[in-house]
Amino acid sequence: MGSVFTEGIDKVLSHDIEEIDNVLSVKDEVREETIRITRDILRLSTEAVRMLHLGRYEDARRNIEAASHLVSTLKELLHDHPDLYYSGLVYNSVSEYAEARISYSLIVEKKMPSYQELNIHYVPYLQGLGDVVGELRRHVIMLLNEEKIEEASEYVEAMETIYLWLRKLNYPDALVPGLRHKVDVARRLIEDTRVLLLNTRNALKVSKTINKILGAEGK
Repeated sequence: MGSVFTEGIDKVLSHDIEEIDNVLSVKDEVREETIRITRDILRLSTEAVRMLHLGRYEDARRNIEAASHLVSTLKELLHDHPDLYYSGLVYNSVSEYAEARISYSLIVEKKMPSYQELNIHYVPYLQGLGDVVGELRRHVIMLLNEEKIEEASEYVEAMETIYLWLRKLNYPDALVPGLRHKVDVARRLIEDTRVLLLNTRNALKVSKTINKILGAEGK
């Protein structure tokens, strides 16, 4: 038989632990469902970007719409679980969705979607926006291969505009995880892409000049 002291401990813990166990049981189920949904968001968003660069815009749009629906579902699911919603588990997938959605809008629709249109938390929005610079570089390379120099130049300017705005947010990783690194990477990508654009432009000028000379000599 326990003492009054241990009986008091047992009485308090029998109530508290049972209550906490019930809370954690529900949260664990929610977490498992969250993991499933975030995996689907990642898969759909990644596939959307792949389709985008293949020029399969309708397929890209369908994947983005499906991901958007899941992002809304996730938001509803985690309404009473902010500790899960504001976590890396969610941010990683939603940032991929933001990257896909913004990239699609810029490349296909030729417009920048607003933060309100995406209806997501600002952290994954900024993380995704930072990664858009890399996707635009891929698009620029495709345009250069097709000798669309002026259009490629416009997208390089778009890359720089995004970078300049993100650079204004000089906050620690504790507030916006990974943003500083993404901004640094964006700067290097823009520098490399500008060099590539200049070299391609010059190479085409040289090629056209040579063709003119050869054409004149052949007459």
